[in-house]
Amino acid sequence: MSLPSINPTTTKAWKKLSNHFNEIEPIHLNDLFSSDEKREDKMSIEWKDFYVDFSKNRVSDTTINLLLELAEEVKLKEAIQLQFSGEKINQTEGRAVLHTALRDFNAMKPEVKETLQKMKLFSEKIENGTWKGYTGKPITDIVNIGIGGSDLGPKMVTETLKYYKNHLEVHYVSNIDGDHVAETLKNLNRETTLFIVVSKTFTTIETLTNAITIKKWFLENATITDVPNHFVAVSTNEEKVLDFGISNENIFTMWDWVGGRFSLWSAVSLSTCCAIGYTNFEELLQGAHEMDVHFKETDFSENIPVILSVLSIWYTNFYNAESEVVVSYSQYLSYLVPYLQQAFMESNGKSIDRNGEKVDYQTGTIVWGSTGTNAQHAFFQLLHQGTKIIPIDFIGFSESLHGNKEHQDILIANLLAQSEALAEGTAGTSIASPFKEFEGNKPSNTLLIKKLTPKNFGALLALYEHKLFVQGIIWNVFSFDQWGVELGKKNAQQTLNAIKERSDSSIENKSTKNLLNQFLK
Repeated sequence: MSLPSINPTTTKAWKKLSNHFNEIEPIHLNDLFSSDEKREDKMSIEWKDFYVDFSKNRVSDTTINLLLELAEEVKLKEAIQLQFSGEKINQTEGRAVLHTALRDFNAMKPEVKETLQKMKLFSEKIENGTWKGYTGKPITDIVNIGIGGSDLGPKMVTETLKYYKNHLEVHYVSNIDGDHVAETLKNLNRETTLFIVVSKTFTTIETLTNAITIKKWFLENATITDVPNHFVAVSTNEEKVLDFGISNENIFTMWDWVGGRFSLWSAVSLSTCCAIGYTNFEELLQGAHEMDVHFKETDFSENIPVILSVLSIWYTNFYNAESEVVVSYSQYLSYLVPYLQQAFMESNGKSIDRNGEKVDYQTGTIVWGSTGTNAQHAFFQLLHQGTKIIPIDFIGFSESLHGNKEHQDILIANLLAQSEALAEGTAGTSIASPFKEFEGNKPSNTLLIKKLTPKNFGALLALYEHKLFVQGIIWNVFSFDQWGVELGKKNAQQTLNAIKERSDSSIENKSTKNLLNQFLK
């Protein structure tokens, strides 16, 4: 079965929302709060260790009801069932979208269970030192070689959960920039370093170029027969992996029903699994699965991903907001925004709908942000007094991991104060200078989570995955292909050939030809 393909602007709910927008747009958040004494209770959801407050949004009960009507009218429930049932909803590539199956321990595919067991045994050998390098020394460092989802996902999770990390040091090489590779290698010991090459096809130019460079570096002191002790691969292309010199038993499989930017739940995160231990990695999966169940089974009015998604639709398509900010009040989450940028912008940055027609409404959101309180001393000026409407997700944890309560109290005080100031502004106070006035009326959500654990973080990531899925369904685009990255890669190969030939004869674009000649001087 195919996904429903309904242009959202043709629905009754969209027309109602357009009329409703004209009514509510002039109303300030302060007035919305004063007119409803129970607003903060009605517009919040408590689920396990999560408390999500969406009361500081420029919406009324009517707005939420109409947005949920829109979700019903575009047949979101049917779409959710199609995804979880394994239908090939990635229609342009003829693939199912089943990253959720990687974390469903109640109905796990045999091949997934087998791979997880292999990851468990492998990571335990690396962690306890029974896996030896070519000189008999245990592994101390791991280098993950990948790009895109094969880098951003595991790197982000490893950094976020480093409180739970063991003694292993993990490094990530992604950029084709040779300086990046050189800086990573210069302090590593060949005898005690393991390299994980992550590439579904084992043909990605950045990953393969970096892997070959690293292999040459390794062979400066080792022999080709030592490669199996230090190189493993996560790939579907067994033939090319074997040609590289990696032994068959050191290949961890991938599946075409898992897209790259949703692959961190698989062996793509082998580096993470080694770094935090298999038990913590499994907790990550369990947390994500719990959010999957919540998303699949909970009524839309209490469904966290659905609520956050329709609010995003509200601002994007009715307020004409172009971006969303994510601010995590935890330094551990410093890589979350780059990960979400790929997830959202590669998924929903589309201008052709599921009917093959050009859209005439906004799709996709620009995702950006940083960690609090650093962000407060950087771009919050724009959020508070700028002219743009930019919805914000605040993410905070009630408990710190190291137990410094004084620091945590100050941190969370800032989170709560910023969301309040953005909403209320300086209304009702006497301000001597117009330069010190704050309009307020700036929308935000607050996700307050009890503690940063592997399970809670897995749930948070799954929440955002489902949010982008809902956006894609409502916008009527295919969220799980990424044809937009292909043209630039194709042109890069042509330009590389011209550079190798030291000739611009094959280049037609005049600007590119001129720049190429400047480079070749």
